[in-house]
Amino acid sequence: MHTYKKLLENNKLWAKKSVENDPQFFSRLSEVQNPEYLWIGCSDSRVPPNEITGTKPGEVFIHRNIANMVVHTDLNLLAVLEYAVNHLKVKHIIVCGHYGCGGVKAAMTNNNFGIINKWIRNIKDVFRIHRSEINNLKEEDKLNRLIELNVIEQVTNLAKTSIIQKCWKEEQRPYLHGWVYGLKDGIINPVFEMGYEDHLDPIYEFDDL
Repeated sequence: MHTYKKLLENNKLWAKKSVENDPQFFSRLSEVQNPEYLWIGCSDSRVPPNEITGTKPGEVFIHRNIANMVVHTDLNLLAVLEYAVNHLKVKHIIVCGHYGCGGVKAAMTNNNFGIINKWIRNIKDVFRIHRSEINNLKEEDKLNRLIELNVIEQVTNLAKTSIIQKCWKEEQRPYLHGWVYGLKDGIINPVFEMGYEDHLDPIYEFDDL
């Protein structure tokens, strides 16, 4: 059997088991989604959002990209953010990175990765800003600290958007969370949090929202 066909067989087994456990499972899901969370995570196949948080289909709205980035020119990300905040009315947005992230590791080198260079350049900016702190660490700690700092930076980038600031002003939501998942132990480490009561540098705050 081709490996991809195994996925289809697994799907049939999963669907059958889901209905056996809950006969209304699919009819309920097909009517509406009402997630409380937006998850912005890394595309890494070892970090499946639902599994590591114990959530079910319909509970988490998910966007993933290399190194869990929030880039202000990324229309894909912004469309997901707009829909999650203004239509799904999510209460929490989680940016979740993971220790040992290959995208962040690549950004710490001078290697040429082709088109990927344009994406990880954003992480290089985070490295440049925090270079002194990172270079003072032990070699084995440098990567994971940059991963944490990158998560913090991406949460801050969320707060810089007019989408978030307008919702903070009008509805005092969502709360923003920065997490880092441990591949070696499966534990999530919360490293940062922002809410409507927090403030950015004034240059990033919009008037007349």
